[in-house]
Amino acid sequence: MLSTVARTVVPLLGRFTVTADEAAVLAPGSIVAANHSSLVDPGVVLAAVRRRGVEPVVLATAGLWRIPLLGGALAREGHIPVHRGSARAAEALDAAADALAAGRVVVIYPEGRLPRRTDAADGPPAPFRTGLARLAATGAPVVPLGQAGARRISSGSTAKQLAGLATAPLRRPGVHVHFGAPLRLDGDVATATARAHAAVTAAWRTAAARLPGAS
Repeated sequence: MLSTVARTVVPLLGRFTVTADEAAVLAPGSIVAANHSSLVDPGVVLAAVRRRGVEPVVLATAGLWRIPLLGGALAREGHIPVHRGSARAAEALDAAADALAAGRVVVIYPEGRLPRRTDAADGPPAPFRTGLARLAATGAPVVPLGQAGARRISSGSTAKQLAGLATAPLRRPGVHVHFGAPLRLDGDVATATARAHAAVTAAWRTAAARLPGAS
């Protein structure tokens, strides 16, 4: 349901486009590693993955499960809460590994949090945490996803985010998602994390360059 809603709503908020490397494949049991820039980019990512014919499982902050209606939908569809900074944090990776083993595509945000900037500009991904590399140790292929433009829909203070969402259908900001070719994250955690960061950064640079309206 959430993927269907995202696929319907995101194109209404802006000029939404998706591209992929020729070798980009979302095979069953893949991990999609996405950069995180805005509160609305989970919808952007879901819409892009749905265009590829996939209904993914998403790792997201556990606080979303406390929101009425949304929390119930997340639970019903098998998405995975991440209890950051608690003894339960490792449970998310265990649940994600089970989903991969069952053939689901799992979306993860390796940065672990949103940027602290308040402007609407895009920036390269922040340093990654180690969760992606540890999950990829299952042998699952990692598909780097770069998205750009979501901050043009919503960023800044709460008031600015709400205003941005309200005016986006009139402003029609460009939003672009690019899928890179899958990679296997072999080696130690630090090396695997660095390789993943480089791949997602490259996908983000492609997305930023292909934004509708970009010069």
